Amino acid sequence: MDISVLSIFPRMFDALNESVIGKAQEKGLLDLNVIDFRDFTTDKQNHVDDAPYGGGVGMLLQAQPIYDAMNHLDKQKPGKKRVVLLDPAGKTFDTNMARSFAQEEHLVFICGHYEGFDERIKDLVTDEVSIGDYILTGGELPTMSMIDATMRFVPGVLGNNFSAEEESFSHGLLEYPQYTRPADFRGKKVPEVLTSGNHEKIRIWRLKEALRKTLIRRPDLLETIDLSNEEKKLLNEIRSEM
Repeated sequence: MDISVLSIFPRMFDALNESVIGKAQEKGLLDLNVIDFRDFTTDKQNHVDDAPYGGGVGMLLQAQPIYDAMNHLDKQKPGKKRVVLLDPAGKTFDTNMARSFAQEEHLVFICGHYEGFDERIKDLVTDEVSIGDYILTGGELPTMSMIDATMRFVPGVLGNNFSAEEESFSHGLLEYPQYTRPADFRGKKVPEVLTSGNHEKIRIWRLKEALRKTLIRRPDLLETIDLSNEEKKLLNEIRSEM
């Protein structure tokens, strides 16, 4: 998978050379290309920003360096690209979007800074995306988060191919509680069902606990999930217990 990033702070992405994403690059599962679009400015002082027309606070990123950086990328790597602009007004990133991104051959992220962009760069963009209702100083950290979340759905990236599907939000529910050795830690014991060896009972316990956690912590998620008859029954049990 090809992922290209346009940023004026390319060294921030050195962090992606570590851990799972770093290993994905070593395996050839990810080709990460970070482009400093400051290199494409025609300004003598190397500026990539300017004051907004009509006045206002702060500076805007200019269209020219970003356009020229994209032209360079198109020559370097021709072909169809999904171009993601980090924008607080964009669609909120979630697991479904990560799964969709993972199907692409080439993703491009454009990282903003300062007070925003010249609106004309949006002609280059296929998706405007936000990671939540808060403001950061730039698009680099959100981009790294989205790359990490996306790569988990690329076959071969995780050691266990089922890991991404088992985790929180993959099926709309929060993840059930998990335990490892020892079975008794300072008087706090692992639920007996998990050491019983009965896989059906373990499956039901995990499903019920995932529903319980979701009901307590994120009840809004239950409004968007098409629950099975089994899940509805377990949810009714949980409500009666509470």
